[in-house]
Amino acid sequence: MSKKILVTGATGFLGSALVERFCTLPETSVVASLRNLNSKLPDLVEKTYISNIDKTTDWTQSLSGVDVVVHSAARVHVMHEDPAQSLKKFRAINVDGTLNLARQAIQAGVKRFIFISSIKVNGETTSPGSVFSADDIPRPSDPYGVSKYEAEQQLMQLAITGAIDVVIIRPALIYGAGVGANFQQMMRWLVKGIPLPFGAVTNHRSLVSLENVVDLVNTCVDHPRAVNQVFLVSDDEDVSTTQLMRRLVTYLGVKTWLVPVPARVLVFLAGLLGRRATAQRLFGSLQVDIKKNQELLGWRPPASLDDGLKSTAQHFLESRK
Repeated sequence: MSKKILVTGATGFLGSALVERFCTLPETSVVASLRNLNSKLPDLVEKTYISNIDKTTDWTQSLSGVDVVVHSAARVHVMHEDPAQSLKKFRAINVDGTLNLARQAIQAGVKRFIFISSIKVNGETTSPGSVFSADDIPRPSDPYGVSKYEAEQQLMQLAITGAIDVVIIRPALIYGAGVGANFQQMMRWLVKGIPLPFGAVTNHRSLVSLENVVDLVNTCVDHPRAVNQVFLVSDDEDVSTTQLMRRLVTYLGVKTWLVPVPARVLVFLAGLLGRRATAQRLFGSLQVDIKKNQELLGWRPPASLDDGLKSTAQHFLESRK
């Protein structure tokens, strides 16, 4: 049976990958909401203009004939912002904007709403021997995580009425070809070949490749057992920061000496420099349990961690030529 999918945030890192995957599916048409109609997307994609996402956005054109909405657009981390103002801005887009879209989706007859949330809803770190699961009590601690959790709660309230099916997906840190931010910066450090003090970090981090997130979202588009569920997603193989860097060094084809400086020393130094949040991501643990995905959906990550790291490194090297 044919279906029509709306992807928001269609030019973003995840959104563009979702659009590409959906365009390969039989009997599937794709709508992309865009702030710039000249954005490069596959020719088959129907483009609709959305100037901004908030509680006043008119989604009428974008939602016409749509069966499934995949909402990946969001306000993400902003550096050096006043916490009180930050939460207000996050709520305007991630909560009010999301609920406005969901309510209009119901009016337009959309059957399913897939919300790309964040592992930050669960929290920032896991203690040794513990993992986050989809059924844990959420403990978001920053404005972004709080806004995502509030949106989840209100979406589930709509789902309870039976007006629309809701699926919530909380990815771990997403990486893949074209990744930016801290992951890209890590690769930049490594290719310089200079000694780095990360040779003795024994934390445990869950990551997820772009391919695996897209595959889970695709599974949830029409899987009957995904209805009104929350799923975490990772590559199902956790690594320390040291192990991650060593694997990347291999795939980047460089020689970098990872000096074994104790993590507690690095955390202390980072604190002195005002980089506690960075230290938490580099040296803290964050592990997720994705057994629910297998039990309910029969889903396992199609790509291994090494598959994802290899393609990420290769794309990074090619982009530097």
